[in-house]
Amino acid sequence: MSEPSAPGGIRLTSAQGRWVLATAVLGSGMAMLDSTVVNVALPRIGEDLNADLAVLQWTVTAYMLTLSSLILLGGALGDRFGRRRVFVIGVVWFAAASLLCGLAPDAGVLVAARALQGIGGALLTPGSLALIQAVFHPDDRARAVGAWSGLGGVAAAVGPFIGGWLVDGAGWRWVFFLNVPLAAVCAPVALRHVPETRERDAAERRGFDVPGAVLGALALAGVTYALIAAPGGGAGPGVIVPAVAGVLLGVLFVHVERRRKDPMLPPAIFGIRLFSAVNAVTVCVYAAFGGFFFLSVLQLQVVVGYSALQAGTALLPTTVLMLLLSARSGQLGQRIGPRIPLTVGPLLCAGGMLLMTRVGRGASYFTDVLPALVVLGAGMVTLVAPLTSTVLASVNVDRAGLASGINNAAARAASLMAVAALPLLAGIGPEAYRSADAFGAAFQRAMPLCAGILVIGALLAVLTVRTNVLRAAAGAEEPCRAETTYHCGVSAPPLDPGEATVRGAERLPGSGGLPGTGGQPPRPAGGDTS
Repeated sequence: MSEPSAPGGIRLTSAQGRWVLATAVLGSGMAMLDSTVVNVALPRIGEDLNADLAVLQWTVTAYMLTLSSLILLGGALGDRFGRRRVFVIGVVWFAAASLLCGLAPDAGVLVAARALQGIGGALLTPGSLALIQAVFHPDDRARAVGAWSGLGGVAAAVGPFIGGWLVDGAGWRWVFFLNVPLAAVCAPVALRHVPETRERDAAERRGFDVPGAVLGALALAGVTYALIAAPGGGAGPGVIVPAVAGVLLGVLFVHVERRRKDPMLPPAIFGIRLFSAVNAVTVCVYAAFGGFFFLSVLQLQVVVGYSALQAGTALLPTTVLMLLLSARSGQLGQRIGPRIPLTVGPLLCAGGMLLMTRVGRGASYFTDVLPALVVLGAGMVTLVAPLTSTVLASVNVDRAGLASGINNAAARAASLMAVAALPLLAGIGPEAYRSADAFGAAFQRAMPLCAGILVIGALLAVLTVRTNVLRAAAGAEEPCRAETTYHCGVSAPPLDPGEATVRGAERLPGSGGLPGTGGQPPRPAGGDTS
């Protein structure tokens, strides 16, 4: 394989730099597309496989379960064994699992394949950003990350439209088959044009927290299984046993992380008050988003009567608003501080979800659906960029990547739990989505619950986040700032390595800590090469 330029010295304007950026965008775009297109296909999946609501929940949660549990570990594997190598493995794994999803003969195979797909996502998602941070020249990294986030945002924005078009045309299986040709382009280009990098002392300094990753995944799986099974199984042993097991495994997970020298999720970082507070806000916000987007596509198709394409297109305003305005929102947050955006944003989102209660049989898109989605999108624009900035500002620059990775994983876990719990809380039975009347009534109960969670998030923000946390005292180093400029993902905040500046000085070297590196930034030269 030809590697004409050394890692850490590739310029964005060079031919190789453009290939590296295209590779990272294509890899992360696969995962972003998947996070938005699958929801649109859920009603057709249920109809084709004769599946109840629990299967539709597992189609979403199985993927999020493995992705959220293993995303930090995926970053550590890249540091140790090579970022390009792990990224390519993730791309190929993701594509193979996608192919299995598309070929699934029944619900059981589909759910298992979705869990496997999440493992691939946990390898390629942090890897796409790690490639950029490790191989580009320090003067070009910020622009490369900005281009990566912007182009990835476009992929997230068009996802619902593409998903709906495929479902109505070729069929829901092509939502998964789409990933195969993308991977067939991405993997060879990565092997040909992206130099290999790894962290120089990763093998000596750091092990893998496999026990933590496994315990975290099993704890989430136990609680998720109980929540999804409860509407059909009541309070029987099939619900109580996994629920208790999940809680006990969660306690054991915390115990193991406290005792390990190299934990995947360092408990000490939660001793930082602001970091813990902002992650609590994140959990509230993305729990509501996860429940909303899972139920809203079903509401639009089952109750309002939209086709998959119409439902996917109907959701575009939220992501388009984020794509157009997220950069300005980040700038506004820097000027006025994050407290107001993190308070007003969730309240706007809550208002949008309450407006969605007007969406039922015979609803008009322009008078009922669109106003709700515009208000929701305005709220998401208001809060997401300041949320990321506050997470990064809460820690030292050498832990920025780790903090961002934890925040991303927390959001995905919150969304996972919401998709599992909301149907139970709203009284949505296993067969409710087959009846427009039953599902519509349950949707009316679910939206105020989502809005209530967002109000709790707003209260947490106003009580715990200071206005000046993004500013530095005179003569002091400025807090770590976000590098991702554009973001459209509705399932989690962006992964962001953070950028540190000093007043009157250049950007600090090595300011790109990545998920899974134990809080250590990569070396300016991108680590050893192979």
